[in-house]
Amino acid sequence: MDAKALVLATAFRHVIDEPNIEAGFERFATVTSVDVGFDAFRDAIAACLREGLIREPIRLPEGALQCHWHLELTPAGVAAARRCTATASC
Repeated sequence: MDAKALVLATAFRHVIDEPNIEAGFERFATVTSVDVGFDAFRDAIAACLREGLIREPIRLPEGALQCHWHLELTPAGVAAARRCTATASC
């Protein structure tokens, strides 16, 4: 499974809400147990964001003093993740 498909499948099944992208990557690596490099992860996140499959990951929750990094699928991302998991590819 390529990095983009893995990001979609992971976001579909798990909540990743961390202080920054580095911590988000560590959580992603822990959840997936797949050796995906940080650069490939960032590229997959950028591709998913460009294609409208995930929401903007950097957020400032109400009342927070710092931003958080959150991986959340859009409706199009949910549909793509379902296709990926059903066919084992995107």
